[in-house]
Amino acid sequence: MNTNFFKQVQQLDFTGNLQLTITKGAESNLIVSVLLHNEQCGDSAKNLIPPLTFNATAQEFDEGFFEQITTPVQKVSGLMVDMEKFQKQLDEAKAQSAIEKAKAEKEKKEQEAKDKKFKQAMDKVDELEKEGKFREAWIKVPDIAEYPEKADELRKRKTSLSDKFATPSLFGATEETATEPPQVAEATADCPTDTADEEENEY
Repeated sequence: MNTNFFKQVQQLDFTGNLQLTITKGAESNLIVSVLLHNEQCGDSAKNLIPPLTFNATAQEFDEGFFEQITTPVQKVSGLMVDMEKFQKQLDEAKAQSAIEKAKAEKEKKEQEAKDKKFKQAMDKVDELEKEGKFREAWIKVPDIAEYPEKADELRKRKTSLSDKFATPSLFGATEETATEPPQVAEATADCPTDTADEEENEY
C-alpha cells in the first residue's frame, strides 16, 4: 500500500517534535491528538498550549487531516519559536541588568569613598584654620585635579587661606626691616657723645 502520509508531514513547516496520538473512538471513528513539543523553548508557558484533537472517520482523516492541522501547527510552532527568542532576550536583559547594577554599585562605593576622603581633608583644613595655621591649611586643601567637580569651592578656599597668611607676613617683614636700622643709628650716635663727656671730665 502506497501512501503519501510522511511526505505531507515533511511538507509541514514546524520546529520541534510533532507527536500524533491515535485512539479508536465510537462508531468506527478515530480520535487523533496532535501535539508539538519544542525542547529549545525555555518558557514554561508552552505547556499551556493544548493539543489539537480531532474525532472523525478514517476516510475524513484521509481527505482533510493535513488541511486541518497545517495552519494550527505552523502557528504553534511560530509561537514557540517567538517564545524562545523572547526568553533569550529576557535572559540577556537580566544578565545585562545585573552587570549594570554591579557597575552602579561599584561606582557608588567609589564615589562614597572619594566623598569621605574629601570631607576628611576639608575637616583637617578647618581644624588648621581655627588654629591659625593658614599656610598649613592651604597646603592641605585637596587638589582640584582630583576633585574637578568641586573646583570652584576649592579655588575659593585656597584664595581665602592665602589672603590670611600671605598679606600679614609681608607687612610684618617690612615693618621689622624698617625699625631695625634706626636702632643701630641711634646706638652709633650715642657713642661719640659719651666719649666727649669723658674727655671733659679728665680736664
